[in-house]
Amino acid sequence: MAVATTATPRRGAAAAALLLVSVAFQPFALAFAPATPPQAPHRRASPHGVRPFPSSSSALFASFSSSSAEVRDSLKSSLLTLVRKLRDAKERDGDFSVDFGVKGGELNETTRTPQKVNYYSISKEVGETADEILSLCEELADVNPTEVPTAYLGDKERGDEAPLNGAWKLLFTTAADASFSGNSTRGDARVQNVVDASRGRITNVIEFLPPPDDGEGDGEKKKKGPPLKSLNVVIKATAAGDSRVDLKFRYAKVVLNRFPWRLYIPVPGPFITRIIVLLSRLAKFGRGGAKKVPKAYFDILYLDDDLRIHKTGDDNLFVQAKEGWEDARPLLK
Repeated sequence: MAVATTATPRRGAAAAALLLVSVAFQPFALAFAPATPPQAPHRRASPHGVRPFPSSSSALFASFSSSSAEVRDSLKSSLLTLVRKLRDAKERDGDFSVDFGVKGGELNETTRTPQKVNYYSISKEVGETADEILSLCEELADVNPTEVPTAYLGDKERGDEAPLNGAWKLLFTTAADASFSGNSTRGDARVQNVVDASRGRITNVIEFLPPPDDGEGDGEKKKKGPPLKSLNVVIKATAAGDSRVDLKFRYAKVVLNRFPWRLYIPVPGPFITRIIVLLSRLAKFGRGGAKKVPKAYFDILYLDDDLRIHKTGDDNLFVQAKEGWEDARPLLK
């Protein structure tokens, strides 16, 4: 089909915006792409959720459960205290300036998977507080109350009962591609992860925030803001074990700030990773040891009605909470 050789300035700007978006959204779609494929086998999720304790041990179990609940509540309270301390220290000492792609520090130069942020690059106190959060997450993983976090994921009839179901907002992460700040080109953002368990779907929702009004610059500059208003990456989620979720990226919905359109762009999975793997196979043809295309997945370390902690295949940690957790609400954007 012939392509018109002329275009209005508005259409030309729209085409440029579309090209920018096509390049820019790819790192977000790779948020769960692992650096290495899964190694250990995992049990299939029980369709009945948590297995019951023997009835003869009910009294002992009740006592143990009460004690465990107190430990969990104490650890969760300490976690919020540390997140608050981290935010205060970043407010005082500065924040990351992560931008798109490899040059922006978002993706690893070799694997093109999400980089880990270095909290020590801000200050010693920020780095040490982040380390405390990581240690506390390990303690919480040891007292995880949900035996089968992936129960009912993808179950059309009982998906509403799935422990993972619902909207989860970000409290803390080590992933550069999920770290946003006002001092970067892409700007600050509100990040949440919405699980529709009945449909076996996860949507990464990124809502870009307008820059703060610092009283400097002319009116035109103040109104500009980030080029993207929001980005939703839709992912098919499948239980691969009691605590592992396999991910297949479907498409991204992009809303632009300067154009009244919504763009739906197919996401070809970890596209760049697949190219790297293909080149590796060609280079090692007949010699063995060629790389395999890694699967995108995450492992759930802790899950209850309020708090979710999971680690992705590329070893990035995410700490998320629901709005219903009253103590955490002031820390959720």
